[in-house]
Amino acid sequence: MAQRTAHPYNDIDVIDTRAPRFNQAAVATVTLLGLLTGWWGLIAAMGLQLIVGLRFGRKACLPCVFYFEVIQPRFGEGEVEDSRPPRFANIMGAIFLSASALSYAVGLTTIGTVLAVMVAALATLAAATGFCAGCEIYKVLAHLRGIKPGSVQHIDLAELGESNGGGQVVVQFTHPLCSDCHAIEKQLVLDGHRLVKVDVSKNRELARKYHVSVVPTALSVRADGRVLERLA
Repeated sequence: MAQRTAHPYNDIDVIDTRAPRFNQAAVATVTLLGLLTGWWGLIAAMGLQLIVGLRFGRKACLPCVFYFEVIQPRFGEGEVEDSRPPRFANIMGAIFLSASALSYAVGLTTIGTVLAVMVAALATLAAATGFCAGCEIYKVLAHLRGIKPGSVQHIDLAELGESNGGGQVVVQFTHPLCSDCHAIEKQLVLDGHRLVKVDVSKNRELARKYHVSVVPTALSVRADGRVLERLA
């Protein structure tokens, strides 16, 4: 078995980027079958599977289990990312598929078809290219939450263990298993920034306090704690 950096069922803060794509492929396949055969029960079943996986975790997600137990051991682990954006995408998929199935059930066939086609199209796009519309929506919303008035305008550097003696710094909220976090950290160091790292897996309260909804997040901060700009 290829070595894993993130345990698929224990390290739930992060996820192998290939796993959501495999799940999206399953969503697209089942939804398309439902559309082509006219059996909307398949659409309802796929929506229910997403809900069960969201409620009870990855071990209750059949495509996830198949990926982690069959595919990943043979082809290795992909890059590891924050699990919250793909989770949000699954929530959107579950809502749309459930609404589609309900529409079919009450005779609103056109609405049910449109909703299912949207899910199938976006899931196919995500599986084929890696572009996840739900993930991008989550990131936009997370960014808006993070820059709302009165939210992240000031960071208490002493609270982060910074002595405040070296002038301007970059506060990077990171996770030890996040591939993008390591890449951005390397780039920030190459660019000459002095980093103050906050591991969100060990400092969840700080992450909530500073509205960090996705990692990596990097903020340029003056010596007095005032946030100047978001770098990542």
